Amino acid sequence: MIPNPSDPIGELLMGMRMRGASYSKLHLAPTSGVAFPACTRARFHFIACGTGLLETGTGETMPVSCGDAVLLPHGGAHVLMSRAGGVVRPFESFETMPLCPGMCALGTGPEVGDGSSDGDVLVFSAEMEFEFDTLHPLTALMPRVLHVGPAPGEEPEVRPLLDAMEREMFANRAGTAGILARLAEVIAASVVRNWVECGCGDATGWVAALRDERLGRVLAALHRDPGRDWTLAEMATAMGSSRSVFAERFAAATGTTPLRYVAALRMRLAEQWLSRDRRPIDVVARELGYQSQAAFSRAYKRVTGRSPGQSRNAR
Repeated sequence: MIPNPSDPIGELLMGMRMRGASYSKLHLAPTSGVAFPACTRARFHFIACGTGLLETGTGETMPVSCGDAVLLPHGGAHVLMSRAGGVVRPFESFETMPLCPGMCALGTGPEVGDGSSDGDVLVFSAEMEFEFDTLHPLTALMPRVLHVGPAPGEEPEVRPLLDAMEREMFANRAGTAGILARLAEVIAASVVRNWVECGCGDATGWVAALRDERLGRVLAALHRDPGRDWTLAEMATAMGSSRSVFAERFAAATGTTPLRYVAALRMRLAEQWLSRDRRPIDVVARELGYQSQAAFSRAYKRVTGRSPGQSRNAR
């Protein structure tokens, strides 16, 4: 698929990936619940059987039922329970039973399907890492919870994926864990894409700038080629305006100056490439347009507060 140059959000979403870090098959008996702590990763839940409630750390409660998928992009603290008023235990307090590499089972009652109560809930849960590359601002704008359900006509392209996930939860076949993991990643990415295509909810600022055809064209170009030695004049030309008009509109939409935006963009990429991808520091410096490793290191420490070496060794 070739990105549409008139759709900068679509172009940036071409680089979107989600990667699962750990997976759990969770069984909740009636009147029980699990409290998930806040974490630095996103949290994904798929309800394979039963109905329950999801309560966020701010006290908001939403019903969830068989066939629902829920993504918490910021990994905020939340509770998943079979019904209100039940006994809630911390996630880390459960004993786990390894099912296969990367996946374990935990729960508060017998396995669903062996004559247990109708109030049981079976959930596939995953911790996930966003791999947006240069799309970090989009993550920050997402709501606490993104939800997709099985209602007819709701996210029609996701419906077959949810059906496949439900079948795999009960299949008990070779390779089920791997298939569930891949389905979860695709569904979560689709939920994010649908949120973007529906206007990103109430999000403004950066998203509004991307939806401005002329300003969005500049932002997409910056994200496409962050290592270029951008000047204010080149950015204004890409927008088709004077430097003063461009700088004013850019600052109003993003809250920062064009050159500071480019610097921050480079450092976000550098942090990902160093800590996640373990790229050599000199390679990162060269790809981001710095003439020397020393110049890159100074800029990196000025923005992030630590040296490139410290970031690279963080994991």
